[in-house]
Amino acid sequence: MAEYSFSLSTLWYNIVQQLSYNPQEPLMFSSGLFWVLIIIFLPIYSLVKSRRTMMAIFVTLFSLFFFYKSSGLCFFFLLATSVVDWALAQYIDKCKKRAMRKLALAVSLLCSVGMLVYFKYANFLLFNFDAIVGRNFQPLDIILPVGISFYTFRTVSYVVDVYNKKIPATTSLLDYVFFLSFFPCLIAGPVVRASEFMPQLHENKAPTREQVYGGMWLIMLGIIKKAVFADYIAQYVNIAYGNPTGYSGVELLMAILGYSMQIYCDFSGYSDMAIGLGSMMGFNQGVNFDFPYRSLNVTEFWRRWHISLSFWLRDYIYISMGGNRKGKLRQYVNLMTTMLVGGLWHGAAWNFIIWGAGHGLALCVHKFMMPSLKKIPDNIVVKFISWLLTFSLVTLLFVFFRADSFDTVWAMLCGTVTRFDVAYFPVFLKVRYTWCALMIIIFAMHFVPKDFYERVRTWYINSWWICKFIIFLVVVQLVIEFSSADVQPLIYAQF
Repeated sequence: MAEYSFSLSTLWYNIVQQLSYNPQEPLMFSSGLFWVLIIIFLPIYSLVKSRRTMMAIFVTLFSLFFFYKSSGLCFFFLLATSVVDWALAQYIDKCKKRAMRKLALAVSLLCSVGMLVYFKYANFLLFNFDAIVGRNFQPLDIILPVGISFYTFRTVSYVVDVYNKKIPATTSLLDYVFFLSFFPCLIAGPVVRASEFMPQLHENKAPTREQVYGGMWLIMLGIIKKAVFADYIAQYVNIAYGNPTGYSGVELLMAILGYSMQIYCDFSGYSDMAIGLGSMMGFNQGVNFDFPYRSLNVTEFWRRWHISLSFWLRDYIYISMGGNRKGKLRQYVNLMTTMLVGGLWHGAAWNFIIWGAGHGLALCVHKFMMPSLKKIPDNIVVKFISWLLTFSLVTLLFVFFRADSFDTVWAMLCGTVTRFDVAYFPVFLKVRYTWCALMIIIFAMHFVPKDFYERVRTWYINSWWICKFIIFLVVVQLVIEFSSADVQPLIYAQF
């Protein structure tokens, strides 16, 4: 009897440990525990889906638990943001006095953005201030809540849209917390807007067969991109960026190219999983990546890369500042400011600011040269040169994005140029043939006609269950074969 009691207590202890927040193992899409919870979550969700209030309560509680497992007690900040912005949006919607509406909007932005600035930028601002005045900076002990940048952008867009009378303020606090905490897009987007999401919540339609199986298809694609391609490529990229002085120019060039592919597979893979989970629940979260490396100019790149963020920056920063309505010079200033905000949003460091400034300058140059570019014949040679220049620029700027210091940036770029020898290519290919094969596959995927992917997706949706099961087993086997002991965290989770 004593042994039986001990076993129960041990079991209970293990369950509590699994359900408690562990800073060393935050809950992410890449963790096995998450998918165990999803297997439990989905059947219950299907049972309560038809009862809207019960469904909203269940999903909101699960989302808050997911955030707790990812960021600990920081989920209280999400709740505080939800309550404050919901109440202020209610006031803005009902108030007739313009001055008071502006004041309520300012308070909302001050609370939401102020919290983001404190958690994400306080140490960065203090470090730079102390560097100017020559003091010995001691960083504050601040834990950054996972996904704070993403849910801050969502709540800002909601309050601004209510202020501009694009959408009515929701009268249900539960609905607003549901929207802001919706777990598939909580950690790393997409940056879904209330104007797109709330109507779906109110309609509460049951997911169709196409949504369920199409969501499954996206989830498996996302898992392959993240757990197979991104994590495997990251192993070599991390080594090269960790010691750039110890590698030849060819090896450094391959690491630079590798990071471009890694970050695409990592983030688009996460987006696929998030969008797929939402689809299985009956929610359409749009498309977040549209084969960005096939872009022929930097403007097109930003219409294909992290689409939800790009459009958010366009609508709430660029257009709000005047866009292209106040002359060319003002347009260039607006573009640079928008991309600087985008760079700083990604991280509190000067390398992210340089990355954003580089893209801003490229966008300005492209806009300036548009009249001349339109006179150039649009043939295959011109398209290839345009693609090569665009891809090279994007890849070069990603060095600033990836490097942990300007010394690393300098070592990577100088080493690539000064120690470059084509004789190393065959050696690299022989040693890292699997790595190179994965790189080629990712690259080639960008140039496969889009209708081919749609046909494969349609075939999967309509295929027999045995085919779906076999594909699932193949995905699991691929993950097992390519997995390493050092699982790579989601790159965008830190933003």
